[in-house]
Amino acid sequence: MYTPIVVGVGDVINRSRRTEDAIEPLKLMSQAIETAIKDTGLSSSAGAKLKSSIDSIDVVRCWTWPYPDLPGSLCDILEIKPKHKHCHPFNSGSTPGLFFDQASRRISLGETKVAVLTGGEALASIKACLAEGKMPPPGWTDVGRSVGDPTARQLAKDIGGLHKIGTPMQGYPLFENGFRAHSGKTIQENIDESAKLYELFAAIASKNPKAWFFGNSETADSIKRVTERNRMICFPYPLLMNAMNLVNISGAVLLTSAEYAAELEIPNSKWIYALGGAGTRDSPNFWERPNFYSSPSISMSLDAAIKVSGLSRDEIDLHDFYSCFPIVPKIASHHLGLPIVDPTRPVTLLGGLTFFGGAGNNYSMHSIIEIARALRARKGRNGLVLANGGIMTYQHVVVMSTQPRRDGSPYPERPPLPEVITDIPIPTIETKADGEAIVETYTVDYNRSGMPVRGYIVGRIKCNGHRFLANHGDENTLKQLCSTRTEPIGRSGWVRNERLSGRNLFSFEAEGRL
Repeated sequence: MYTPIVVGVGDVINRSRRTEDAIEPLKLMSQAIETAIKDTGLSSSAGAKLKSSIDSIDVVRCWTWPYPDLPGSLCDILEIKPKHKHCHPFNSGSTPGLFFDQASRRISLGETKVAVLTGGEALASIKACLAEGKMPPPGWTDVGRSVGDPTARQLAKDIGGLHKIGTPMQGYPLFENGFRAHSGKTIQENIDESAKLYELFAAIASKNPKAWFFGNSETADSIKRVTERNRMICFPYPLLMNAMNLVNISGAVLLTSAEYAAELEIPNSKWIYALGGAGTRDSPNFWERPNFYSSPSISMSLDAAIKVSGLSRDEIDLHDFYSCFPIVPKIASHHLGLPIVDPTRPVTLLGGLTFFGGAGNNYSMHSIIEIARALRARKGRNGLVLANGGIMTYQHVVVMSTQPRRDGSPYPERPPLPEVITDIPIPTIETKADGEAIVETYTVDYNRSGMPVRGYIVGRIKCNGHRFLANHGDENTLKQLCSTRTEPIGRSGWVRNERLSGRNLFSFEAEGRL
């Protein structure tokens, strides 16, 4: 058995939005990998030996550009021939944590000598090129077909799609509202808490030179105040509580064994030990969750990763929780018994996906990079990264340290959790609902003019407890769902199925059923 360690990290940012400055993700990733190799502190000859020893490369799937073989293209640029080349088959923000855990395990078992993890996006550049009609961007890899807006999403053909809901910006507010009601906070108290949390995140990102919004700091008031610049997206999240994906950022992590690092004479000051990891997932359908105020996959992944690393919760000094929306760090903090807002012990080192920037599915690669740097600087002894994907669906947690595993045991040979959670009961789903009902959670979509256009209600039928998904059934109900004074969750109303469209419609007043 070998001891897996991080020996190099690298990140690259292209701040220009000018089409003539557009650098494709493939080149940003190769630059990040070369930066990670230099970060080891080795001489050019020893660095070349390390590079030639790379026998594993994992690449987070790219949103920006549909490369047919991204790992292979990277290997061609870097002039390496690893035996393990992998790109995750689907999009998930949990992928960097999964790759880190898997690579550490392979190194421990002697299956991999030197592993590279990377990912990157150039969504800001691609958006500029689309706006100017310069597609494909000059000099970018020819993928043999036309490429549209990579940020556009199509709804699935299921009950979510039937009710026009299914994107993350619609799904996460359901959990935010459910968590708020379960916690006993008023709507305004919860908005204030989210704004204070993101004010802290913005301040952290403003001091990080690799953050997309470096130097720009928002206040709690500017984050929560709904304006033309900060329009409401889905209640209760205005724009500045949503992930900002239009960035040009790439990152890379280099892992090897302590034994090989010693042979290469990589300075011990560069070594960061991989202690353990864990991940699992809930149902991909948000309506098939046990409730809307917790996340079994987050809780189980956090607990298992800390336990398998041989630590306790109190021994984690540094955290970076995925934060596409405020609800993810809130639920993770609540589970670990951490204050949701604590300037002395923040739950991000980067600044979150709003202010550091949502680099597609690669955000948590940058979390791993930043945790490694902070541990090297002795800002803590143990660090934890929570990588999240889907609509709070996929989770992977990894733990890193300045010290090896305290009992001398090897990196865990097997994942401690099942791939999918199957033993937590969920309510029966009523696709065609009718009768008196109670609101379980909800959100409201707003248009670009700042007007509410559609309400989404997850409710329970009173007579049998079955769960249903519905849209608002009348304008008065929509208006009440937008209120910051009256709590809709727990209130009674009526649901009916509209035969022509197949949608369920919910109203607070009986007259709305007509």
